[in-house]
Amino acid sequence: MYRPRREEFMQKIGSGSVGLFRSAPEVKQRKYRQDSNFHYLTGFDEPDSICLIVPDHPEHKFVLFVRPKDRYTEQWSGIRAGVENAIEQHEADIAYPIEEFDERISVYLDKAERIYYIFGVDPAFDEKILPLFKDYAGRKRLLYDQGPNVIVDARDILHDMRHVKSEAELKIFRQAAAITVEAHLAAMKAMEPGIHEYEIEALIEYVFRKNGVLRPSYGTIIGSGANSTIIHYRDNDEIIKDGSIVVIDAGAEYHYYAADVTRTIPANGRFSAAQREVYEIVLEAQWIALENVRPNTPFIAPHNKALTVLVEGLVRLGVLSGEVSQLIEERKYYKYVRQSTSHWLGMEAQDAGKFRRRDGSWMPLQPNMILTIEPGLYFSEDMLEVPEKYRNIGVRIEDDVVVTADGYENLTAEIPKTISEIEVVMKERLTFTFS
Repeated sequence: MYRPRREEFMQKIGSGSVGLFRSAPEVKQRKYRQDSNFHYLTGFDEPDSICLIVPDHPEHKFVLFVRPKDRYTEQWSGIRAGVENAIEQHEADIAYPIEEFDERISVYLDKAERIYYIFGVDPAFDEKILPLFKDYAGRKRLLYDQGPNVIVDARDILHDMRHVKSEAELKIFRQAAAITVEAHLAAMKAMEPGIHEYEIEALIEYVFRKNGVLRPSYGTIIGSGANSTIIHYRDNDEIIKDGSIVVIDAGAEYHYYAADVTRTIPANGRFSAAQREVYEIVLEAQWIALENVRPNTPFIAPHNKALTVLVEGLVRLGVLSGEVSQLIEERKYYKYVRQSTSHWLGMEAQDAGKFRRRDGSWMPLQPNMILTIEPGLYFSEDMLEVPEKYRNIGVRIEDDVVVTADGYENLTAEIPKTISEIEVVMKERLTFTFS
């Protein structure tokens, strides 16, 4: 996948340009994850590395600076690719030890007019790039127009490239989705009152790991009772009580492609009457949103359709009163509908890609874009204007969909989401052991 991406990137930046990319820094005591843009172009997953894309160089169009082989260090922290394997396994035209970057970079920048770079990936490295650029700006006046005079944000090009997925990317994403489906099904079958939220988290992430997933797409959310109303709840340390509702938001990241799925289920396997009322509104909103996923539809269209259903539901529940259109215009719903219905998916759970064009119009959906459809309603305990029976109920239903030529494909549709389907699956109790 990587060579065609580099070739496309070179074509887009054109002659007179150099792309310069820094790997993500290491974080102590955490499994390393490469910067998404760096991985997208190189497939190289080691820290302390630099990539150059040089369209005008006759031989070295793809250059890697990497950590050299070091037997002693590798005994402590793992095998390195080294210079030789950066060429043989990752198709670099030339590779150098990372320590040689300072002395060799001028060979590739002296004839360039523009550097395509992304600030903020490694702030310490940013501090090296700015003096380098200033040095060229100073020498330029003395050495007859030598070196770059512009730094361009490479994300504009790369994020447009990442926005529409190739068939190879879709194949990987389908695997991420399939693993996520398996994990959610296991969670539904293991759910019961009296266990801790973190026990469900452990089960989900065990299913991920046994299927070759290195990490979740994001911190797994298991929010029961009052915690179901916290959108990005992270603690997962409460005991799940009988009669409570549980929001499970979990996705597998498989080979750098991130699923993102939410289901809301009853702790004891049966929805209460109040839980059913809220749940059915959110489910209806999701169906309506899904029906509006198709090519050339503005990105915001599924959200607008879902929002109308959610606000109509808030009126039916007695939470709001008035004309639905006016309630929407005045954003009276915002306490209870806190997030947009969709975001892009891909190499990250909140993936690259613009929502709007420069003129303010919404981006149109195109085939092979992937997005979430995730309406929700949240009634926290302190919302005294909400009828008491609905408080401490949060409901979110989220699926991952790919836009097709004539509509959409729901990649996570196998996870039950109607009330009857959920209650049937939860009867299939799973006594879980790590085996």
